[in-house]
Amino acid sequence: MIRLTQIKIPVETVGKHKEAEQEELRTHIMKMLRISAASIKEIKIVKRSIDARKKNDIRYIYAIDVVVDNENKILHKCKNPNVTKSKDNHYRFRPTGDQPLTKRPIIIGTGPAGLFCAYMLAKEGYNPIVLERGEDVDTRMKDVTTFWETNKLNPNSNVQFGEGGAGTFSDGKLNTMVKDELGRGRKVLETFVEHGAPEQITFINKPHIGTDHLVTIVKSMREEINHLGGEVRFHSTVTDFIIEKDEIKGVIINGTETLLSDIVVLAIGHSSRDTFEVLHKKGIDMSKKSFAIGVRIEHPQDIIDHAQYGEQCCVLPAADYKLTYQAKTHRSIYSFCMCPGGFVVNSSSEEGHLVVNGMSNYLRNEKNANSAMIVGVNPEDFEDDSPLAGVNFQRKWEKLAYEAGKGLVPIQLFGDLCQNRESTTLGGITPNLKGNYTLSNLTKCLPNYVTDTLIEGIQYFNHKIPGFSNEEAILSGVETRTSSPVRITRDEQFEASVSGLYPCGEGAGYAGGITSAAMDGIKVYEAIASKYRAK
Repeated sequence: MIRLTQIKIPVETVGKHKEAEQEELRTHIMKMLRISAASIKEIKIVKRSIDARKKNDIRYIYAIDVVVDNENKILHKCKNPNVTKSKDNHYRFRPTGDQPLTKRPIIIGTGPAGLFCAYMLAKEGYNPIVLERGEDVDTRMKDVTTFWETNKLNPNSNVQFGEGGAGTFSDGKLNTMVKDELGRGRKVLETFVEHGAPEQITFINKPHIGTDHLVTIVKSMREEINHLGGEVRFHSTVTDFIIEKDEIKGVIINGTETLLSDIVVLAIGHSSRDTFEVLHKKGIDMSKKSFAIGVRIEHPQDIIDHAQYGEQCCVLPAADYKLTYQAKTHRSIYSFCMCPGGFVVNSSSEEGHLVVNGMSNYLRNEKNANSAMIVGVNPEDFEDDSPLAGVNFQRKWEKLAYEAGKGLVPIQLFGDLCQNRESTTLGGITPNLKGNYTLSNLTKCLPNYVTDTLIEGIQYFNHKIPGFSNEEAILSGVETRTSSPVRITRDEQFEASVSGLYPCGEGAGYAGGITSAAMDGIKVYEAIASKYRAK
């Protein structure tokens, strides 16, 4: 194949029609390679991004692979630096372990890390047992909907817990900053496509799949794990770990059942606070780590679209943004998990505590855009020296948020936050929120330094996106589950201070987001398969 890069096509030329896109690409291929249309046998888009630096001339930028007649001859004659031989970036790994595996490996958690670790192990015949404390994704969807409608929380089946993990109720972003020369990221995207995701996630610059697609994808992957000889068990909370001479020997499920294994993968997610506590009591090395807290902010999506794309926004997908600022408080504020055309959601998982997040469906066609506006917090901000100090810090502000809203999501207009007064009425923006809400004063459930940084930062962001600091913009609180508050120590073989115990993914402190967590799950699979052979 031949790789062609820096192909620029005006967005209005392509519009939203695949046929027009293919025709434009063919024209560029013929011009760049000096060949006829008949010589083009196949076109594959490798990457597509949007260049919106000039609002009156927004363009798609492509990298494509093409199959043509006389490929070597064309490459030899072509002197264009944007024409090269394609590189194979497909994932390749083969198990090389030689130690016998006498018991089936145990994976705790069905979020992206656990799901992909189990999936890869099952593919190679390791027959993993996957333990999920929550419900299957279909039942989980019903439980979450019931919670949003009635405020009755199921502590084991909610936005944080259940099949698919916390990422199931999100925007489903799949971009990652993780450097990856072995093709793990590509493997994640291709696996999602195999299980029902749109093919374009493999080439668009900022891929996402949305909650509606994630639900069907994780179910399909679970069914294949079972088909391949693995076993996914629901309602299976790990309540203790069996450790002998610094080696893992198994786990206790629901306080009663013993399951033995020499391999236990901890893909427990960032909200498994009870499991963190058990691990700490067992003496597993872990440390507190920095994360961020803040609020969700909502604006009409069309304001964001026009700010980012101008008049051409009508032929482009819903616009997103990425904002960051270093405030005079010496704190950083930044946007996080921005959800174009999405919802703010009540993401609580503990009684008497309240936390919010954002989610979008694949089409991102809701009326409001929302994003977390969060401020970095460090271990120095926590109130004790325990490895679980960050957990205690989160719980403190989540409890205050629950009290501020009397059990409902507390919301406030930005103008009222600036004046430190409780909101008493909405302005021109209606919240697009999953869960019941009430007007409140968010200063009751945020540290003063976070509130001050939020106000300064949001006002600054108005220079980037006009209307961002609109006094009627809606804030919802609190957002605390931005990343794990702990890191479980692991060595170069991916094992914890106890041999055979493999911390994995976001909850263990080694990933942030769906793709990086899934990639970490693949890394742990590789570590296991490099040491042990399947039965």
